[in-house]
Formats: sequence, C-alpha cells, structure tokens
Amino acid sequence: MGNSLRTDIGLLALRLGAGSVLCAHGAQKLFGWFGGGGLEATAQGMEQMGFHPGRRSALASGLAEAGGGTLLALGLATPAAAAAAAGGMAGASAVHFPAGFFAQSGGLEHPALLGWTAAGLGVAGPGRISLDHVTGHALNEPWVIATAFTTAAVAAYLVIGARAKHLARSEPEPGQDASVGDAT
Repeated sequence: MGNSLRTDIGLLALRLGAGSVLCAHGAQKLFGWFGGGGLEATAQGMEQMGFHPGRRSALASGLAEAGGGTLLALGLATPAAAAAAAGGMAGASAVHFPAGFFAQSGGLEHPALLGWTAAGLGVAGPGRISLDHVTGHALNEPWVIATAFTTAAVAAYLVIGARAKHLARSEPEPGQDASVGDAT
C-alpha cells in the first residue's frame, strides 16, 4: 500500500472518528438524541455555565458540533468545519479548565483532544477520500483555512471572554454571603 493511500485512509479514519463524536454531541444539544437534553435543557445549562444568552449559545454550540462534525466526517468544507468544531471545543475546554486536565476529574482532556484533532484535520486537509476532493477542493483553499481559523479564534476569544466577565460579576464580594450575591 502506497504512502499516499495510507495517508488518505488515516485522514479518513480521523475525520470519521472525530466528526462522528462531534456530531453526536451536537445532536444531544440540538435534538436531545443519544440521551441529551435538547435545545431548551442545553440553553439552561449554558446559562448556568455563564454563557449568555443561553439559547443562542446552545444553538451555536450544537451547530458547531453537529454541523462541523458532519462536514468534517464527510470531508466537505474541511477547513471551515474544522475551525467551527475547534472553536466550539475551545469554549467547552474553558468550562472544564478549572478542574484540571484529565476527564476523570472533570478536566478539559476530552474537548481539548476533539478541538486539536479537528484543527489538525483542518490544516492537514481531508485527503483524497473526501467530498472536498470530489469538488476539486473548491472549499479547501489556503484562504479558506486562514479565514475560517481566524474567525473561529476571534469568536472563541470573544465568547470565552464574555463568559469570564459574566462569571466575575456573578461572584460574591469577599466576605459577602454567597446567597446575597448578584443574581444576574
């Protein structure tokens, strides 16, 4: 088996694995599939995690995961799909960051791995066993990679920053009873 074919099969395996996991997580958020809570429950959870407004945050997160994961698995618009998924996983990693690295203690291991895998696939490209290859890589151009990852990085920075500001405002002042803190 030639090295090029091995690379294409390896990229396909990575795209299918990471894309399927991302898609399933997004479907949990959007539709309540696979034991998920659906959009309303996810929106409430997003609010509790400091993402406001919750419904818009849940929709964006679900679409980044389900849409990005599906497109990544298919190898279609790979840079944009990968950037959307990586940006969504940056937000998820921010939620898990205080718990440390390993997933067993609630850490960011799982979302970070999904985000880095998606980003790596977006930069490496989908390989020849992909819909991008069938379309002549029209959506897999260097300018698409740069635009998609820049946009995703800026969006993730803004969303994570807004969440951090909201959480900082919600914390009670030192010496203040937590039950008396700001309820917004």
